[in-house]
Amino acid sequence: MIRKSGSAKWSGGLKDGKGTVSTESGVLSDQPYGFNTRFEGGKGTNPEELIGAAHASCFSMAFSVVLGEGGMTADSIETKATVSLEQKDGGFAVTAVHLDVKVSVPGADEADVLKAAEFAKANCPISKLLNAEITMDAKVV
Repeated sequence: MIRKSGSAKWSGGLKDGKGTVSTESGVLSDQPYGFNTRFEGGKGTNPEELIGAAHASCFSMAFSVVLGEGGMTADSIETKATVSLEQKDGGFAVTAVHLDVKVSVPGADEADVLKAAEFAKANCPISKLLNAEITMDAKVV
């Protein structure tokens, strides 16, 4: 079993409070977040942005594995994950993630590449974690 951790600190109320988020590796260290960064475009990060980055990177790695199992190697995989946060049931919920993927796999059959993308979307660990609809537009370039 592999375990990785992230941590957050918070002080104050929802709208006037401020927090920081860090990762075990130190790549993120005391990065600011708060109501303004989540809902008002303020400088700093927010949970949905971090989930998007995690999902995009996880999917890209899983896609690479699936391609390799099919005898294909990508020159490049570019993934953007857009996370939707909506008011639902008296609170907020992440309701969807959309993956925009551009992949270059020289010499590969486009149908095989797109089939591998669908398998990776359904089976990457972050896709399995999320209780949200996950859609994707994949383009072979």
